Amino acid sequence: MNIINVENISKNYGIKTLLEDISFTVDSSDKIGIIGNNGTGKTTLLRLITGSESPDKGRVIRSSGLRLEYLKQDIDFDLEATVNEEVFKGDSENMIALRKYEKAIKNKNITDEEMIEITMEMDKLNAWNLQSEAKNILTRLGITDFEAKIGTLSGGQRKRVSLASALINPSDVLILDEPTNHLDNETIDWLEEYLKGINNALIMITHDRYFLDRVVNQIIEIDNNKIYIYNGNYNYYLNKKVEIDEIESKIESKKNQLLKKELAWMKKGAKARSTKQKARIGRFNKLQEESGKEFTEEMDISIESTRLGKKVIEINSASKSYSEKKLFKDFNYIVQRDDRVGILGENGTGKTTLLKIIAKIIEPDKGEVIYGETVKIGYFSQETSHIDDNIRVIEYIKEAAEILKTGDGTSISASQMLERFLFTKEAQWSLIGKLSGGEKRRLHLLRVLMESPNVLLLDEPTNDLDINTLTILEDYLEDFNGALITVSHDRYFLDKTVDSIFVFEEDGINKYNYNYSEYIDYKESLEDEKDTQADDIKDDKSDESSIDDHIQRTRERDLKFTFNEKREYEGIEDIIFSLEEKLEALNKKIQENPTDYVLINALLEEKKEIEASLNTKMKRWVYLEELSEKIEKRKNQE
Repeated sequence: MNIINVENISKNYGIKTLLEDISFTVDSSDKIGIIGNNGTGKTTLLRLITGSESPDKGRVIRSSGLRLEYLKQDIDFDLEATVNEEVFKGDSENMIALRKYEKAIKNKNITDEEMIEITMEMDKLNAWNLQSEAKNILTRLGITDFEAKIGTLSGGQRKRVSLASALINPSDVLILDEPTNHLDNETIDWLEEYLKGINNALIMITHDRYFLDRVVNQIIEIDNNKIYIYNGNYNYYLNKKVEIDEIESKIESKKNQLLKKELAWMKKGAKARSTKQKARIGRFNKLQEESGKEFTEEMDISIESTRLGKKVIEINSASKSYSEKKLFKDFNYIVQRDDRVGILGENGTGKTTLLKIIAKIIEPDKGEVIYGETVKIGYFSQETSHIDDNIRVIEYIKEAAEILKTGDGTSISASQMLERFLFTKEAQWSLIGKLSGGEKRRLHLLRVLMESPNVLLLDEPTNDLDINTLTILEDYLEDFNGALITVSHDRYFLDKTVDSIFVFEEDGINKYNYNYSEYIDYKESLEDEKDTQADDIKDDKSDESSIDDHIQRTRERDLKFTFNEKREYEGIEDIIFSLEEKLEALNKKIQENPTDYVLINALLEEKKEIEASLNTKMKRWVYLEELSEKIEKRKNQE
């Protein structure tokens, strides 16, 4: 059933046309991925669909009562709101009821009659499931303190809260703009499975090609102000593009042969006397026009790197902590000339910190980083806030170099290099502040590469870059004559560019000689081995813990609670609520006693213990909640 009709819409920004006469429909079962170069209008198209912007021409028709939920890239937060308030901020009846309930349980003066009325409303709307699901999703996204104020969270944590809000609010169409940014690899895997299971329509912009391959059933590509629709996943899209390119190249080859014949004839000095000659001249002019048709420009990375000697980088016993949190201890590694290393780990474990220590942007608490004499670092950071928005694009690039050598040894100007990076001569004189997020990232990448590094340190290089740019960057890295170390959550990018992995684990930073997918296969094989060993010891009554593990796995297959687990499930939310109250009281005490350092140290230690306990209980609650849902699903099937 069609729920959205986009009819002949066009959108301009000043003299720049983004979309022209675009038409398509969205069905209730569609899962759509929107792709295209940065600056082509992907986010603008989402805004037009949601109604947050109006087209200059045409219209967007939405079904009556259609509920849209939109995760934007740039979100205006109420910094004083709590996580719960931000998640439950929707205007639906369920969200209003949940907000009333959350407010009521904190109100010590509420009467029994008022509380009964609020809980009856929750029962009527079946809103209890939403409350549980919200806490489940937040925990999966790494947010466990539901009463924390948004202003105290990092940028990545805020984005995850907004993602949770979009997922939990009831909708007919879920619209997501780069949902995987700021998520770690494990969380992306979870989100992928979650989105595959939802029943409502999905429209999203993402550069994550595994996501596009596994979640969507339709690709919309924006190119030269038009859209091209492919009714399949990313793999289907690639196959169709190859087919189309092959057909076009055959047609173009025939055209070129005919054009050469006609050109030879015209050079003989044809005169437009007869009807036949006039027809040939007309055909020649038409062929010339067609041969000069517009084509999609592609970014060209061809920059010479400087020579790298045998000694590259030595990391000796590097350790780093922040406050009470130890990120890593006594980390040792010798970087080789041909290294291709990816860094994995949950958010907050210290991946960016390690990269900055290798780049000598920050110092380790202990240990040292030693560079070889020929090392020239190129550091591509996550953020672009260090770039002055008030200078012009060409000025920013000329700060690095006015003339540089390309891979084939020729010299070109900064302006010519900008053109290769898809910045027109007009765009080169724009202020950086006028660029889109993706364009600014592309400019930052060019600036890093223009300094001809021989060791590249890339921190989340795929954020905000379009798929075309990523493909060209991956091709460049394949031939890069130097060492590469990258932090990335993009599984496809890691598979294409690295052959070993640093993983932040409980026992420290461990190195695996695999790309991302090979590493995941290896970890899964270890889990399978554990399961096999557990099954083998079922008759061995002496090993109590192993028997417990076996019973747990058997119970999971039978899908039923044990007596103790049923009691645990019934009381775990009260325990979590009690821990959250204690945490809130401790935070208040810390704020009230800023100068009493003895008391603050004691309170911080207590806070750390409660947070650890809360985290354990939350994970246990998520497990029991999911088991409960599976049990309920099995009952309904029976």
